[in-house]
Amino acid sequence: MAGHGTEEHPHGADRLCDAADRVYSRAVRRGRVPRRDAEPVPCLLELALLHPDPDDMDWLVPTSPQEVMTRLLRGVYDEVSASQRRVGSAVAAFEWYAGLGPQQLPASGAEGAAIRVLDGASRIQAALDAATEACTVEVLTVQPGGIRPEHELTEGLHRALALRGRGVRMRDLYTHVARHGQGLLNYLELMGDSVEARTLDEVIDRLILFDRTVAFIPANADRTMALELRHQGLVHYLVTVFERLWRLAIPLTAPLPDTGIEGISHREQSIAALLAEGHQDAVIAERLGISVRTCRAHIARLSETLGAASRTQLGVRIAQAGLDGPRASSTESAAVSVPDVAEVSRVPGPSGVPGRESPTGR
Repeated sequence: MAGHGTEEHPHGADRLCDAADRVYSRAVRRGRVPRRDAEPVPCLLELALLHPDPDDMDWLVPTSPQEVMTRLLRGVYDEVSASQRRVGSAVAAFEWYAGLGPQQLPASGAEGAAIRVLDGASRIQAALDAATEACTVEVLTVQPGGIRPEHELTEGLHRALALRGRGVRMRDLYTHVARHGQGLLNYLELMGDSVEARTLDEVIDRLILFDRTVAFIPANADRTMALELRHQGLVHYLVTVFERLWRLAIPLTAPLPDTGIEGISHREQSIAALLAEGHQDAVIAERLGISVRTCRAHIARLSETLGAASRTQLGVRIAQAGLDGPRASSTESAAVSVPDVAEVSRVPGPSGVPGRESPTGR
């Protein structure tokens, strides 16, 4: 029986504080104690371990230890009985549910399932933490969008530091826009040579691969759900996609290539190619990891540089300048096809991590 005690002594009779232990022990040995001795430990009166002496109210006498023990055991018995009743109710309820369907349902949530749906941030974080703890060789990540917010970098920092401490190598792919984020630069400086980062004009949606055995990808647009993939074919396919993008990407420490056209930046060249493909401003902004406002500012500068008075004329000028074709160097990703099944079959499994330049990821 655990009494509520007081703010100063938040405990029950089965775990007295040191001060209460001394006073109660003295009371048991001597038969009673002065009331003033118990003033610093009101918990003894609240827990009914001491009570006034009927013959002299200035003294307190102890409740016998045998009576206290009986009271405690009765409380424990009541708690155990209540727990047993709850267990019985739960078993009965789910036995009834089990009888409604087929005798054997697929264990989609079981450990080691090929595809598992993670619903909610807490389940996603728990799965990522478990995969981080089990990882021993490398992590590969794709981080879409633009400049990484500080809170996103901070959320994954504990996992990255744990991986670095075990000698795990990491490779990260970002968009070129991420180069301008001070938070990312600080993170990479903190991680040292455990992490290698490269950038592209645009990348695929978020992807995290641990030891080429388990992958995590978003399951909906707002990323409140994720898929945990352990199917060997799917994981190897995603590894192939990552490696192809990695080969085309530019190291974060290297400058972006010059466009060769005066007055047109690398980003404006990327925007021009996407405009030539017929994409709207919002789509272009999302793919390059910039805001729509920034995208439109670049389009306005493109129009001015190329001497276009309208969007239609801008399209013509882009074609005339040769900006509508595959983008140079890192932007060769525009011409990259999705890996075919034959190529996926040649991707090494977890026991054969291929020779790589310096792996990185989060």
